[in-house]
Amino acid sequence: MADPARIVKRFWKSVEVVAEGERHGIALDGRPVRTPGRVPLALPGRALAEGIAEEWRAVGETIDPAAMPLTGLANAAIDRVGADAAGFAATLAAYGESDLLCYRADHPDELIARQEAAWEPHLNWAESRYDVRFARTSGVMHVAQPAETLARLSDSVGSRSAFELAALYPLVTITGSLVLALALVERATDADRAWAAANLDEDWQAEQWGEDDLAAKARAHKRKSYDAAIRFLELLRG
Repeated sequence: MADPARIVKRFWKSVEVVAEGERHGIALDGRPVRTPGRVPLALPGRALAEGIAEEWRAVGETIDPAAMPLTGLANAAIDRVGADAAGFAATLAAYGESDLLCYRADHPDELIARQEAAWEPHLNWAESRYDVRFARTSGVMHVAQPAETLARLSDSVGSRSAFELAALYPLVTITGSLVLALALVERATDADRAWAAANLDEDWQAEQWGEDDLAAKARAHKRKSYDAAIRFLELLRG
């Protein structure tokens, strides 16, 4: 149950997108929206601003942050990522050391074949795109990735804007794959294909043993966050 002390009722009637030089802001009854850090919600493009404005227009009697994922990502980009973009990027780049796609099953043959078909094309793309190679292994024991591979992945992540990094974070953490997240950012794959690749093992287990309600609810929650990050990226591109 929500804490009554933290419930914020809707206090505005109009929501407008306001151009502020190269950035765009959101105004509620003429007053600018600010982040939790109390700085202006300055957005890098009108498309993203319009998407966020729609979230504010859709608010009912009270604000539900869970129903405003684009606003949440924008807040994170400004307050969290912007405060230390290099450190944030380094944290994300570290996922390249243990990318999901590099850890294959050693049995049964059908699962091995599925992983090969779904994961190898993404790894091949990354190897070609960044001129690197990935070490693959069977089982769960850690396999070290070449230093040059990690360096180039780190360079790619580090070159992203704060808003791109904010969207990358849920994509990386939900899929467990920096490669899949970068492929999504660079439009080398699509959302459904990357989601299927990231959930291949889980889908396999569900086929064998069935899926319980808690797992289904957790997956649905992750998919909502994943889809929000995808939309955020699409709006960011304009």
